[in-house]
Amino acid sequence: MAKQRFHQPANTQPAGLGPRLGAMLYDGLLLAAIWIAVTVAHLAFFRFVLDQEAEAIGTTGVDIWSLRLLLVLFTTLFFAFFWQRGGMTLGMQAWRLRVQTNKGTAISFKQSLVRCLTAWMSMAALGIGYWWVLFDKQRRSWPDIASNTQIVRLPKY
Repeated sequence: MAKQRFHQPANTQPAGLGPRLGAMLYDGLLLAAIWIAVTVAHLAFFRFVLDQEAEAIGTTGVDIWSLRLLLVLFTTLFFAFFWQRGGMTLGMQAWRLRVQTNKGTAISFKQSLVRCLTAWMSMAALGIGYWWVLFDKQRRSWPDIASNTQIVRLPKY
């Protein structure tokens, strides 16, 4: 299947740190809602399907690690879905940002996974992977470099 080719306005430029952080904040609010829903479903599963006592939920390694795994999984699926669908999450739309290949096409699922994995590592390194945008001549973050993609700022129409 051919990758979706995006329309490239003449004045499209690499996104700076400010708009990226703004989009992250917006997407963080959406993810908080998703995390709440996942946590409620997880708790309901342990309480009503596995018939675990309410006071005991969250006290075992299985309870804790299964929830952590679900949160990472749903976060990854959130980004992969939106990045492949149109190159933008809802936060990125608000800030007029788009992720794309260096050739201006939609990114693959594999590139989405690489971006997510590198994003987790960038955040674990106190955000250094995103601060990298300030020092890279092409304004690339670690996820951009690792996945061979770029985030561009779209002009106002």
